[in-house]
Amino acid sequence: MQKNDKFYTFLLSRNSKSGVYIKRFAVSKRFVHFGSLGMFLILGLSGLSIGVTGIVRNTVLAKNISETPVITHLTAAPQPPAETAPAPKTNPTDAYAFNSGGPEENEQADGENTEIENQIRQIEAQMNADNIPSIWPHIGKINNEFGFRRNPFGGRSYEFHPGMDIDGERGESVYAPAGGTIIKAGWTGGYGNMVEIDHGHGLSTRYGHLSKMDVSVGDTVTRNQLFAYIGSTGRSTGPHLHYELRLNEKSINPRHVLPPEPINLPAK
Repeated sequence: MQKNDKFYTFLLSRNSKSGVYIKRFAVSKRFVHFGSLGMFLILGLSGLSIGVTGIVRNTVLAKNISETPVITHLTAAPQPPAETAPAPKTNPTDAYAFNSGGPEENEQADGENTEIENQIRQIEAQMNADNIPSIWPHIGKINNEFGFRRNPFGGRSYEFHPGMDIDGERGESVYAPAGGTIIKAGWTGGYGNMVEIDHGHGLSTRYGHLSKMDVSVGDTVTRNQLFAYIGSTGRSTGPHLHYELRLNEKSINPRHVLPPEPINLPAK
């Protein structure tokens, strides 16, 4: 506001997309002398929604009201922080799976159906019970069952798992679940160090990720014989035993012949 003997001059500012506008008008001092009520009436009559920018001294009397665009450098008013997208929730099933692994396959080698069960029952009736892989090669928590699962190395992709992952510590014992002949013993892709035992009548078993093997191709093993040790070789995220049952060279669920696992597992 500026003043002389007869008038007060007020300056009001307004922001627009094209710049900042200053509105200047003069008011008789006699009108202002009515007090604070007069000041409120002045602001109301101005028709502007923003407040007075300040009181400015000037010796020039301005009686004509006008708007003039003003180009100036203004400090931007503080803006609220921009909203950021919430962090994605971690899905436990997407995470890296410990003590898991095995060869990566895209499709199930054989279905879970009555036909397989009937073949197993026929084989059991024909062969020596000591050659049927019906005991656990290692006692431990089942980290992965037979069938489709999420990729144990993380992500949302699925893969077919042709066996069971049995938890264990490096160097723990692996026992033959039945008698038979060693037909493979050595490094085999995603299995790492792997042993395969032929039990006869189209049945065989595989043991993957081994740290050590005490047998060679052509050796015979008997039921419950120690022949290898748990490790984490090949496609593995930690020590465990990949155990696989095969019928006529196709993987099937080992639970077709295995008893239920013990309820009270050994303490780690």
